[in-house]
Amino acid sequence: MSFASVVVIDPSMSAVAAGPLLIDLVAGDSVAFDALVFEVLNAIGLVAFAAVGALKGADADLDLFGVAVLGVLTALGGGIIRDALVGRVPVALTSTTDVAVVIVGVALAVLATRRLSGPLLSNPVLLTADAAGLAAFAATGALVATEAGLSVFGAIVLATLTGVGGGSLSDVLLARVPVVLREDFYATPAVLGGALFPLVVAAGVGLGTASLVVAGVVLALRLLALRYDWELPTV
Repeated sequence: MSFASVVVIDPSMSAVAAGPLLIDLVAGDSVAFDALVFEVLNAIGLVAFAAVGALKGADADLDLFGVAVLGVLTALGGGIIRDALVGRVPVALTSTTDVAVVIVGVALAVLATRRLSGPLLSNPVLLTADAAGLAAFAATGALVATEAGLSVFGAIVLATLTGVGGGSLSDVLLARVPVVLREDFYATPAVLGGALFPLVVAAGVGLGTASLVVAGVVLALRLLALRYDWELPTV
C-alpha cells in the first residue's frame, strides 16, 4: 500500500457518529491509521518548509516569484528525492493537494514578513517552523523506507534526505553552503530519528505510532539544540 492514500471522513457525519469511527480508526484499522499519520505529518512538513523557504527568499530580497519558487522547492524537494529513491512517482507530481498545502505555507510566510522584525533567518518563528518541518519529514522518510522494505541504513538515509533535501536545494539556489553542512546539530536529529524508527517498529509498535514517536524525538532534539547551542565537534 502507498501511504500517499488519503483517509476520507464524510464531512456530513455528526460528531456522535464520527467519534466511534475515529476510535475504530486508531484502535482497529492500523493501516488506515498509518496512512492518516503520514498525511498529517506530510501536511505539517509541507506548510512548515514552504514557509521557511519563502522566508529565506524574503530575507535574500527576492521578488514575489522568487519567494514562491524557494518555498515550493524547500517544501517539495525532500519528498521528491524520497519517492524517487524508492522507485515511485513523487507524490508531489501526482497530487494537487500537496501543491495547495504548499501555497498556503508560502502565503502565510508572505503575510508573516509584514509582522516579523529583525533578521528573518534567526527569527524564532522561522527556527520553530524549520524544526517542525524537519521532524515531520524525517518521520515520513523513515516510514516510507520501512514500508518499502529498506534496511536500517535505508531508513536513516531516507529520513535524513527527506528532512534536509529541500532546504539544501534552496540554499544552493541562494548560493549558500547548505545549512546541513554548516549548522550545528541540524541533520543529526534526522539521522537519529531514522535509526530509531526501525527499533520502535521492531518492538511491536505500529508504523503510524512509530512515526509520531520519531517526529516527537526529532523535534525535541532540534529544539534543545537551538535552546542550548549544541554543537558537533569540528575537525
